[in-house]
Amino acid sequence: MQSKALTVDEYLNEIPEERKPAISKLVAICRSELQGFEERMSYGMIGYVVPFSIYPKGYHVTPELPLPFVNIASQKNFIALYHMGLYGNKTLLDWFVSEYPKHSKKKLDMGKSCIRFKKPEDIPFDLIEELMKKIKLEDYVKKYAENISILKK
Repeated sequence: MQSKALTVDEYLNEIPEERKPAISKLVAICRSELQGFEERMSYGMIGYVVPFSIYPKGYHVTPELPLPFVNIASQKNFIALYHMGLYGNKTLLDWFVSEYPKHSKKKLDMGKSCIRFKKPEDIPFDLIEELMKKIKLEDYVKKYAENISILKK
């Protein structure tokens, strides 16, 4: 179920108490490392998006919304970290998958862009911080535009 919160602070206030410290720490990492991205509620989650001033075409699936990069969500059974850079960049994905076991004793639970953490204490914050440093705004937009042009051929 998507949150109806209109602001990140509202979202943080409505999540379960036991998840607040972990999600707040993920937000702090994003705020520190994602230079140029805009923090906002996106798809009912905390989002870090490419501002329209930088990429006016928006997200190809929903052009009236800005291009998403990272989302953080408190789902029913886990904390989710969505990272579109992992979805669109095989080199980055391969790096992350190979690094994960070095930072966590838990098996990686991941979809195309979604990393799921069943317990807040299982989040490898140092690895997440390193991941956030791997792609700059301009590089993400360039890679996204390349991937979209390939899809449209």
